[in-house]
Amino acid sequence: MGSIVKTSAFKTGNSVAVRFPKSFGIRPGDALELVQGPHNVEVRRVIDPDTERAKVLELVRRLDELGPVEGAERARDDGRIEFPDRPGLY
Repeated sequence: MGSIVKTSAFKTGNSVAVRFPKSFGIRPGDALELVQGPHNVEVRRVIDPDTERAKVLELVRRLDELGPVEGAERARDDGRIEFPDRPGLY
C-alpha cells in the first residue's frame, strides 16, 4: 500500500469534495470510481485499456528507434538476451 494522508471533506457547490495531495499523481480530469463499503469509501483510478495500450506501443516504438544494446547477445538455448555488466545500475 501507499502512504496514509489525513484530510477533511469540504463543500463545493451542492457537493462534498476531497483534495488529493499532488504526490498522489491525480490530475484534473482523471477518471476515478468510488466504491462505498460498510465502513469505508474506496477511490480507484479508472484505467482505460486503449490509452494504456497506446502508451505501451509508443514506448516500444521509442525503444525500437534506440536500436539494440551494444554488447548484448542472444542466448542460443532459450532466446533470452544476455546483457553485459553495467556498473552503477545496481
